[in-house]
Amino acid sequence: MQIVILITTILSLLFTTTSYTQTTIEPFDKVPQPTVPDYSKVETWAAHPKKKDKADKIPAPLKKEVTNLSEKVDVFFLHPTIFTGEVKNEYLWNAAVEDAKMNKQVDKTTIKLQASIFNQAGQIYAPRYRQAHLRSFFEPNIEEGNKALDLAYEDVKSAFKYYLEHENKGRPFILAGHSQGARHLKLLLKEQFDGTDLYKQLIAAYIVGWGVEEDTYSEIPLGTSANQTGCFVTWRTYNKGYQPGWIRENDVCVNPLTWTADTTYAPYTANEGSILLGFNTLRKNLFDAQVHGPILWVGKPNIFLGGLMQRDNYHVGDYNLFYVNVRRNAILRARTFLEKKDK
Repeated sequence: MQIVILITTILSLLFTTTSYTQTTIEPFDKVPQPTVPDYSKVETWAAHPKKKDKADKIPAPLKKEVTNLSEKVDVFFLHPTIFTGEVKNEYLWNAAVEDAKMNKQVDKTTIKLQASIFNQAGQIYAPRYRQAHLRSFFEPNIEEGNKALDLAYEDVKSAFKYYLEHENKGRPFILAGHSQGARHLKLLLKEQFDGTDLYKQLIAAYIVGWGVEEDTYSEIPLGTSANQTGCFVTWRTYNKGYQPGWIRENDVCVNPLTWTADTTYAPYTANEGSILLGFNTLRKNLFDAQVHGPILWVGKPNIFLGGLMQRDNYHVGDYNLFYVNVRRNAILRARTFLEKKDK
């Protein structure tokens, strides 16, 4: 019975497909846009220290690994695209932050399964924003989709500005994002941190599931060791042997099992635990990892019938396949930063 449940869980994560419209729709400027979010309201945040939320969840096997870093460190997390299905209202390009159904989906997926990774590295702030629809990333909608993404980024900047002015109080912080959230984080890091005084508060930025070119930042280095601070790390996960045609060759990649950017192979035994849809079940040694140029390669899941569970693109699992390794690494970087600060 347990093996059936496990296989079902892995299949649900790895083989669920997302739909998007591949036909041209109304231009961005011709349709209504959702109301601008008010970040002074706690309900405009998917995760916030002043409320109980899904980012507070800790997988049962990890509940003894509790720190006091939330008293000293913040985490600013940007969720990926959850606005993927058929649009049910007039907002064709960007989701409304007051959409209760959408918010519930955001909370039970990315906030619980991804943002929660960082809840022992600091207290989590995760803004709701008018995320661009998934169609924005694909032809024939890319030109109009970029406008939707720009609108979403304006919300991210607004949320971060509010956080800095009203919540941060000079504390150091971790930045983290996935997919669309990582796209916005990449820009935020460039505009707000590269060559600015704010950089002094940056512990690390996890720009996961989005490409980052090697010359993106003039003063923020790629992290190439586990305890490095003031850096960014990034990876995109694919099946070993698969080379996506859309990947830029000058993108950089870090292995979340070794925290280096070289091609050193990290065996299955280096993976301290994956968290899939069964949130309280920790799967150790489930995936290996190796940097292959601009991307991260993983082999078949290390489990009975694992060869049947392979797919080319593991994007949805960029964080979760390495849940415990990322969690412990964020804690390590936060502690290292604080120790340096105290010297």
